[in-house]
Amino acid sequence: MAIRPSIAWRDEVARNPASEELYAPAMLRATEAALASFEEDARSVGGASDEPVLAAVERVVEQLNVIDEEHGTYCTIEREDLCDYIDDVLTEQGVDVAALLARQDMAEPTERWREG
Repeated sequence: MAIRPSIAWRDEVARNPASEELYAPAMLRATEAALASFEEDARSVGGASDEPVLAAVERVVEQLNVIDEEHGTYCTIEREDLCDYIDDVLTEQGVDVAALLARQDMAEPTERWREG
């Protein structure tokens, strides 16, 4: 099962309380909610055509963009963690991510909607 990056970020705060400046509780809650919603979407679109899968990715990326605008905390490492997580969740739901990317002429499932 894919592990939400926000779990690792919570662990980091527990080990190093100074990191709460980067991983604020409100940001972690918002990220958890967005990822939980994506997991539900991914369960419903596994094995579907490309459009519903990409729509689920678009929804979560747009939610994460809003969270980043509000909290300003997703740096390169966090973005990479989130992209890997999205890929892992799709794969777990039976989506052949490599084939999807090839059909859509994309390098990553999130590239069309990512900001920053």
